[in-house]
Amino acid sequence: MLLKSYKKEIFRPECNPSFQSLHCIAYLDQDIGKVLPYLNAVLGGFEYLKDPPAVTFRIHGKLITVHPDKIAINALKDEAEADKILEWLKREINEAWEKRDHITPSYEGAPKPKVFEILKLLPKTNCRECGYPTCTVFAANVAEGAKGPEDCPALDEQRHANLIEYLSQFKLDS
Repeated sequence: MLLKSYKKEIFRPECNPSFQSLHCIAYLDQDIGKVLPYLNAVLGGFEYLKDPPAVTFRIHGKLITVHPDKIAINALKDEAEADKILEWLKREINEAWEKRDHITPSYEGAPKPKVFEILKLLPKTNCRECGYPTCTVFAANVAEGAKGPEDCPALDEQRHANLIEYLSQFKLDS
């Protein structure tokens, strides 16, 4: 077993203490850096950093970043949700480590949609109905997974279908 224990800290974001969601940082009692490329391969990390090593996952609307010495999770409802995610991740980390001889490590993040490809599929009217000043800003938010085709009121049926088809090749949320 690679990861045995951790100490967690639950807090509200300092940038806006009125947010209802919580953040969690679990400080690991063991260094798990050597499992990161295996965990990335198994769970399909959204982003993988080589130096310093870290892998970020987008799972159920949350960003979970695993470092060699800590795990950070955002947008939590409560401490119970943090515990559930941490225990799941602990199992995944230990299972990936135990099966590492059968896993090809991955040192790359998942492919990401291109802003300009998304922009080509939008109406390019800069109507602001989506809440953004331009279609380019909206496209950047779609590329990051923060917005989707349904958030553009100006999309006709065909453009909507084309954008969904383009985005379907990327793993924006697990």
